Amino acid sequence: MPFELTEAQARVALTGWLGGLWFAPNGLLEYTRKGRAMAGIYVPFWTFDADTESNYRGQRGDHYYVTETVTVMVNGKSERRQQQVQKTRWTSVSGHVARDFDDVLVMASTSLPARLGNNLTPWDLGKLEPYAPDYLAGFQAEGYTVSLSDGRDKSHDIMAGVIDQDVRRDIGGDVQRVDSVSTDYSAETFKHILLPVWTAAYKYGGKSYQFLVNGQTGEVQGERPYSWWKIGFAVVAAAILAAGATYLYDPSIFGLPRPDWMN
Repeated sequence: MPFELTEAQARVALTGWLGGLWFAPNGLLEYTRKGRAMAGIYVPFWTFDADTESNYRGQRGDHYYVTETVTVMVNGKSERRQQQVQKTRWTSVSGHVARDFDDVLVMASTSLPARLGNNLTPWDLGKLEPYAPDYLAGFQAEGYTVSLSDGRDKSHDIMAGVIDQDVRRDIGGDVQRVDSVSTDYSAETFKHILLPVWTAAYKYGGKSYQFLVNGQTGEVQGERPYSWWKIGFAVVAAAILAAGATYLYDPSIFGLPRPDWMN
């Protein structure tokens, strides 16, 4: 798949993402604004298709409410009050769900954080092109370091998460318990593809943080550092505001008399 974003466009996407981070070090945005070079890499992925049939057993929970008398504290005194209390009625269930999966992506490189690479979605795989050396001109291309077998196992883990949601919808009710799911896979196929990613790294506090930009859509994923002095300042400011609000509510909590203007 060819790169659709230039390096300059990828840097704009990364700068926008970094600008939305809370408690980020001041130097983080400066890093991108100074025009530090980003690397364009074709990252290998496996893509898997499969038809699945799943049998499940579980429990359906339906909420209902009963009126109970409880003791509550009101202005420092205990009172007996009636209130509605939620209960759940559980019913054993079993059933069957089916789902066909198309192009489940699994990153096939171990040089980049899998959590980041696998979340660079969405990709428009309809724009995949047959391999041609010209596409790689000026870019790096990584080899596969995740085997087909391991990639297949990871794709099944991804599919299992989707099937779990299908099962819960099929069970219905307000809440669900899934006790067991048995899935049969058929018509399994795979492709190995190269997807365009812009990468950058930032060193802070002796540790390197990586950022990835989808070279097709501009989606950004990254490992973010925190500025602990900013967090500390925010905590102190919040504590001061909370103390001020408590004083306005009841100065006696601090052993102080109530000012005349509050009477």
